[in-house]
Amino acid sequence: MGTNRTTPTEGFRWKVRYSVLSILWMGWLFSFLDRMVIGIALPFIGKEFQIDAAAQGLILSTFFAGYALFQIPGGMLADKFGPRRVMAIAIAWWSIFTSITGLVASFPILLLCRFVFGVGEGSFPGASWKTISLYFPPSERATATAIQSSVNTLGPAIASLVAAGIIGTYGWRTVFVTLGIPGIVIALAMYFYIKDNPAEHPSMTTEELKELNVAPVVKVEDTKPAGKSIEFKDFLRTPILWQMVFIWFLFDITFWGFVSWLPSYLMKVRGFSLLKTGIYGSLPFFVGTVGMLIGGFLSDRFKGKRKWLFIPNTLIASFFLYMTYSVVSPDMAVVYQCVAALFMFIAFAAFWGLVVDSIPPAIMGSSSGTVNFGGQVAGFISPFVMGYLIDINGGSFDMAFIFLIVAAIASTIVALTVKNSDTILHVQ
Repeated sequence: MGTNRTTPTEGFRWKVRYSVLSILWMGWLFSFLDRMVIGIALPFIGKEFQIDAAAQGLILSTFFAGYALFQIPGGMLADKFGPRRVMAIAIAWWSIFTSITGLVASFPILLLCRFVFGVGEGSFPGASWKTISLYFPPSERATATAIQSSVNTLGPAIASLVAAGIIGTYGWRTVFVTLGIPGIVIALAMYFYIKDNPAEHPSMTTEELKELNVAPVVKVEDTKPAGKSIEFKDFLRTPILWQMVFIWFLFDITFWGFVSWLPSYLMKVRGFSLLKTGIYGSLPFFVGTVGMLIGGFLSDRFKGKRKWLFIPNTLIASFFLYMTYSVVSPDMAVVYQCVAALFMFIAFAAFWGLVVDSIPPAIMGSSSGTVNFGGQVAGFISPFVMGYLIDINGGSFDMAFIFLIVAAIASTIVALTVKNSDTILHVQ
C-alpha cells in the first residue's frame, strides 16, 4: 500500500492496538450492559408477567442458549472472513434486539427475543479474541484480554447503577429501549476503524508491525505467525482444548450464577431496596474489576504456571461465597461478596491468559469460541438450576450458593490436570 510507515519517537506513543482495544472494550461493555440489566429488571418482569423464580431463570437461560449456540460458528466466521465484519454485524444485531426486549407484550415472545439476542452476542467473543491475537504481541495478550474482560465486572456494576435508576423512574422497559442505541455507533466504529490485517491499517507504523511479526504488506496470510501452523481440526484433538472447555464450563456456572442472581438475592433475602441493591450490588463488580486487571498483569508473568494462579484464587473465592450466604449481617454479606469477586476475577484473568497464549492467531476465533461455548452452556444451565433450587427450598438461596461453590471447586480439580507448560500449542 502507499501508506507512510514512520518510525516512532522515543518515549510512550499511543499505538494502533490501544485504539483497537478501546473499541473492543466499548463493544464488550455494551454487550454486558445489554445482558446484565435483565438481572435488575427480573423481579419486575416476574411481577408483570406473573411468573415464578424458575420461569425467571428460564429468561436468563434462554439468552445463553442462543449465546452458546453461536460461539463456535461466530469464531469460525471470524477465522474465515476476518473479525471486523463479524463483530460489526453482531453488535448491530444484538443492539436491535436489546431495544425490542423493552417492547415485548408476552412471556413467550420475551423468551424468543432473548434467544435471538443471544445469537447476536454469541458471534462476537471469538472475533474479538482473534482481533487481540492479531494486534497484540504474545507478551501483552493476557493483559489486553484482562482489560477487555474488565467489562465482565464493570458491565454488571454499571448495569446495577444505571438500571436501578432508570427502572425506578421510568420502569423496566425503558432501560432496554435506551441501551440498544449506542451499540449501533460502536458497530460503525468497528467496521470503519479496525482492519482484518494489521498491515492494512493506515496508522500502523513499521515499528509496531515488527512487534507483531507482521510484514508491511497486504496479505492475510502474513498475519499468521511464522513457523508451523495448526488447523482447527487438529486442535480439536488436543487435550488442552477440552481441559480449557471443561474448566470454563465449571467456572462459569459459578460466575453466571453469581452475576445473574445477585440483585434478586440482595432484594429478597437481605431485604435491600431497589436503590440500595443498585449501589451495594455494584460494589463486588467494581472490586472485581481491580481483580481482573491484577490477574491479567500477573498472568503475563506466570507463563507456564498459570494454573497455580487460577487454582488458589478460585478456592479463596469459593470460601467467601460460603461466607456470603452464611453470615447474619447483610452488610457483611456484601463485604464477603466483594472479597469473593476480587479473587474470582483474578482467577478469571489467569484462565483467559492461558487461552489467548495457547492458541495460534490463525485459529483463535474458532478455538476461543469453542472454549467460550463451554462457559455459555454453563450460563444456560446455572441461572435455571439456581431458580429451581430457590423454588424447592422455599425461597432460600443456601442450596443455590452451594451449587456455585461445588462448581468452582470442581473447576480447580480439572485445572490440576493441565500440564505446567501451558504454551505447548503456542506457535510463534
